[in-house]
Amino acid sequence: MKLRIGTVGSPAGTPRPGTDSAIRYIRELGLDALEIAWVRSVRVTDETCALINRTGVEEDVALSVHAPYFINLNSQTPEKMQASDERLLAAARRGCLSGASDIIFHPGSYHAQPPKEVYLRARDKLEEITALLREEGFEVNLRPETMGKGAMFGTLEEVVQLSKEIDGVEPCIDIAHLHARTGDGSFNSYDEFADMFRLVRDELGGRGLKTMHFHLSGIEYTQAGERHHLMLEESDLDWRAFLQACVDFEVEGRILVESPNQEEDALLVQAAYREMVEAAPA
Repeated sequence: MKLRIGTVGSPAGTPRPGTDSAIRYIRELGLDALEIAWVRSVRVTDETCALINRTGVEEDVALSVHAPYFINLNSQTPEKMQASDERLLAAARRGCLSGASDIIFHPGSYHAQPPKEVYLRARDKLEEITALLREEGFEVNLRPETMGKGAMFGTLEEVVQLSKEIDGVEPCIDIAHLHARTGDGSFNSYDEFADMFRLVRDELGGRGLKTMHFHLSGIEYTQAGERHHLMLEESDLDWRAFLQACVDFEVEGRILVESPNQEEDALLVQAAYREMVEAAPA
């Protein structure tokens, strides 16, 4: 299948501690992707990185990393900006050594500033960080994630435009976040998902739809945006319409599920996606 499917973070049923154990469990389940959740800090030795890398290759599980939450491309003081930079760089360096191809991160807050000004600042910061990583020889994609609240930097258009302008940057599109961000229940139909794929194709060209990285879950939200993740079948998200659009636009890449029941929803998504692929015209 063109889309690999897995979980954000080690699945709940992982039998032993350690990312290598989570990778092997992912493969036992029949899934084939894992986003390693270094969301609090990045504290991993060279030896552990090598073990994760080797296990991912052996099990043919595609790896990405979710960097610490405390990253903000629009930090308001030099000290906070330096700390933010160090967190993203640590995730990228350690992630690369661990065999991860993609580093997902929350790009930050507007801090009540004009979105266009924040965009320019975020772009300049990402250009600086990607240049440093290339200079050091770390070949990873940095993926700013679409965010679920209107106060947060990270609309679909913003993350796609960053990806268009900067080598080494690609979007992480969180479908539940985009649905919740509207606050009114929109961004939840086949036509809206199709428009999303057209935007990606138009702005990023042929590579755009071939290297996608999605987060998927149910979500509870208010007019202000997201509150917390839900299981898919307990939410109003039309995730099947999203999958059908993926099939119709021949999207390739990964779907990482971050529902509370992790592997159960990942297997549900995988089964539904497989059925749609098999039913698609040859």
